[in-house]
Amino acid sequence: MANIKSAKKRARQNIKRRAQNNSQRSMLRTYIKKVVKAIETQDPQQAVAAYQQAQPIIDKAINKGLIHKNKAARHKSRLSRRIAELTATPSA
Repeated sequence: MANIKSAKKRARQNIKRRAQNNSQRSMLRTYIKKVVKAIETQDPQQAVAAYQQAQPIIDKAINKGLIHKNKAARHKSRLSRRIAELTATPSA
């Protein structure tokens, strides 16, 4: 355990920040999963709506330093591609 006053404060801050980061990361994953689930149900409108909700959450994660911008771009690209494939195929 830290003995210096500033180190004790830093330890307290780290605990708070770690909890906040875990919460934000969990929310990010949840929104991505909602889009994937909507795609799997073969409902294009629901998938697009879920993607539009997830997109600002992903962008906010970049700005907060939670994920790298390339990881965010990869998620958005893959999700949008799957949605495009879903809307391109005629539903029987």
